[in-house]
Amino acid sequence: MLTAQGKKKENIAEYLLYMWHIEDQIRAFRLDLDAIQATIIDAYQQPDEIKADIRAWYESLIDMMRREGVAEKGHLQLNTNVILELTDLHNQLLASPSASQYSLAYYNVLPLLVELRAKSGSQVAGEVETAFNLLYGVLVLKLQQKPVSEGTQAAAVKVSEWLRALAIHYKKDREEGLDPDA
Repeated sequence: MLTAQGKKKENIAEYLLYMWHIEDQIRAFRLDLDAIQATIIDAYQQPDEIKADIRAWYESLIDMMRREGVAEKGHLQLNTNVILELTDLHNQLLASPSASQYSLAYYNVLPLLVELRAKSGSQVAGEVETAFNLLYGVLVLKLQQKPVSEGTQAAAVKVSEWLRALAIHYKKDREEGLDPDA
């Protein structure tokens, strides 16, 4: 909860990857709040009131996962909404003559994204979601201490640079728009 709040304000891309990881952690604990409490929440060096807030946050995520039918796979609607917001911003930036640097960064990674989407067999996922799928896949491989090919690592670096630019624009838009959720 604390980490998610900070990441959401500072870097929406890191926030989304973190939240996908939280979804997977919850699944690994089979949506068992007491197991999450014993293993994750109790490890926090925080006052009991903060731990209670963290437990309530996990409890609400578990409830949402059950209600939204993503207890075994998929993403919570709140995370899907982030992808949709970033996709909308991405499209706005591509249409803006003042965002030529952003467009250049995107067109540099577009061939990688097309290749990744073809390899995954998913024609439904857009470029933004495909990019996040790549980065999350690399993160999971690293957490599992499995090898990541040089080509995949190079692609992840390029995609990260593009998503970093998108995240910077997102933060700037939120700050300038004085968004209450920012």
